Amino acid sequence: MLHVNADDLGWTEKITDRIITCHRRERIHSASLMAFMEDSERAADLSLEYALPVGLHLNLTQELTGRTASDGLRERHRSVAAYLKARKANQILFNPFLRKAFDYVFKAQWDEFSRLLGRAPARIDGHHHMHLCMNMLVCTGIPEGLNVRRNFTFSRGEKNPVNRLYRRLVDVWLSRKYRIADSFYSIMPIENARLNKLISLSGKTEIEVMVHPGVDAQFHFLMSDRGRRFCLGRILDGRSHRMI
Repeated sequence: MLHVNADDLGWTEKITDRIITCHRRERIHSASLMAFMEDSERAADLSLEYALPVGLHLNLTQELTGRTASDGLRERHRSVAAYLKARKANQILFNPFLRKAFDYVFKAQWDEFSRLLGRAPARIDGHHHMHLCMNMLVCTGIPEGLNVRRNFTFSRGEKNPVNRLYRRLVDVWLSRKYRIADSFYSIMPIENARLNKLISLSGKTEIEVMVHPGVDAQFHFLMSDRGRRFCLGRILDGRSHRMI
């Protein structure tokens, strides 16, 4: 099964409108909502109006721009963001001094999503995949049994063996507590041969494909006939941009 998910719903009006357009044109299967951002409330209302399946896009690094974020939340969020962005290694290191801040920021976004949608999230992923940072993995409040986004899937040679082993161990740990897809890819690079491979794999396994309609190239692809056929799981013509 091929599942196309659009990230960043609610970040800005432009991104929200593009995601809703993609949904109404049947170019995506679901979206991930950012809480406490400038367009979060309108995005939640539109997702309910148009029956767009929505999960929580946990944001630990992007500045909160929504009016409903409290001063306490903003302060803790800034501490978490500064730590994660200081150096890449911090994503795989556990910081005991920020444990309460991580917990607070996660619970605030969980509660805000629940307020906006009238229900708790059934699916969670993360902005820049920070839901997989060590502080979230060790001290997560994510209830067991939810659908959680796994690490990117890489073939042999795409990443060094240590990197692939670490990602594999994290995915195994996730699979013991949560529901995860068999594999996870970005829509980029948008190349027919690569997309055909994903379509072929989806006939045997569950594949999640991440898209960002806020990015012009991705939005234009999704709105094209190629994008429509890809979402339907139909093979592209490798010799041109036409579809078989």
